[in-house]
Amino acid sequence: MDHSRDGGDQVSIAARSSLFDSLKGCGLSGIPIDKQELNTKVMMPQYLRLALRDSIRLKDPTAGASASVPPQNIVPPQPEAPLVVFINPRSGGRHGQKLKQRLQQLISEEQVFDLLEVKPHEFVQYGLRCLEILADQGDICAKQTRQRMRVMVAGGDGTVGWVLGSLAELYKQDRKPVLPVGIIPLGTGNDLSRSFGWGGSFPFAWQSAVKRSLHRATTGQVGSLDSWHVLLSVPAGEKVEPPHSLKLTEESDLNEAVRKLDEKGDLPTKLASYEGVFYNYFSIGMDAQVAYGFHHLRNKRPYLAQGPLTNKLIYSSYSCTQGWFFTSCSNDPNLRGLKNIVRIHIKKINCSEWEKIPIPSSVRSIVTLNLHNYASGRNPWGKPKPQYLEKRGFVEAHADDGLLEIFGLKQGWHTSFVMVDIISAKHIAQAAAIRIEIRGGKRKKAYLQMDGEPWKQPINKDFSTYVEIKRVPFQSLMINGD
Repeated sequence: MDHSRDGGDQVSIAARSSLFDSLKGCGLSGIPIDKQELNTKVMMPQYLRLALRDSIRLKDPTAGASASVPPQNIVPPQPEAPLVVFINPRSGGRHGQKLKQRLQQLISEEQVFDLLEVKPHEFVQYGLRCLEILADQGDICAKQTRQRMRVMVAGGDGTVGWVLGSLAELYKQDRKPVLPVGIIPLGTGNDLSRSFGWGGSFPFAWQSAVKRSLHRATTGQVGSLDSWHVLLSVPAGEKVEPPHSLKLTEESDLNEAVRKLDEKGDLPTKLASYEGVFYNYFSIGMDAQVAYGFHHLRNKRPYLAQGPLTNKLIYSSYSCTQGWFFTSCSNDPNLRGLKNIVRIHIKKINCSEWEKIPIPSSVRSIVTLNLHNYASGRNPWGKPKPQYLEKRGFVEAHADDGLLEIFGLKQGWHTSFVMVDIISAKHIAQAAAIRIEIRGGKRKKAYLQMDGEPWKQPINKDFSTYVEIKRVPFQSLMINGD
């Protein structure tokens, strides 16, 4: 057992936290919220709502701004905490459409955006820009609405990440303040939601729970969340099917820093690069292989995806068929662990030098984790004691500390004990930047995943595949739901 755990007390605390989280998710906490009071607090004046709607529909921020006419000789009421909600109606099982209608009743139709119809970047580019134009023209109500606005996302972690990525454009364009985000959890894992106090599941008492969630969004304190830029570099011409979160960039020459880290020296002159951002984790190995197989099974047989509970049951069963629990003794030992195909270099915080770190031979998955929550609320890094942290040169982990926790998972039995908080994962390092080199031998492919999106990565013995991870220079703003 890993001595970084606090023993039985740690397990009981985790169990109590899990129960409390479940009760919160079921809508059994809090006091009744008055519907009219909530509506007054979050609803924008009608002329601003229509301006927002028209700007997005016409894809022109000036169109909504020019058509916007505030009431004559009347100062429009300025909402205390104007809210907009993005909802993925395909999430949450059969409740998606009903939840959308409920949100429209509580706020207004124009402030609830169906992600099948309005994309987050369209809201930022057209809708929000319309409010900024009106504010620049002297509209005090538009200015206050823009400055006070908050966002709720009804969906899973992937949907939340999509919205956060679009809002990040406000940083790049120096359009402040950047909008903080709260969450109504509709996904399977909901680790972002758990990390910021919004619960881990869609509540069965959802009609009253939604009102409380919207109310908490207007009053909750705002915290920070690191995000991490990923650059995947492969030999040009290699066939890759990356996830939606990784976008192809131009072919480029291999940078000098990577050349210095390569130990064999036989490098391609041209690389194809893919880049994206993750908020929770990046992993390589058996956990990604299981996720990849599960996603393909679900796409092939969509009738199996009936909700989060069904997904988790199928996922658990599927993992038993992938060799994580039982590996045939006839298999080549070189094909089991990651040590023979992966090399990792890291930069520690406030350090400019790259350091190669050893990979334990028993590790079959390597995970770089940003949040406290992984795989539906588990905390595989654990809560190490101060003495242990000092001995290993670690610091206490936080979602905004500029560090990723790197840990390993062994075979399925080890992972199972980690997931029920009996032991912690194999601690490898904490890092402010990471470079991963993957080179095949007898293996022809590796499995990777990023925030729940897995893919199969071709590898070969002649040239390496590189993954570079570094922190995005600005942080996302998250509303705390506690």
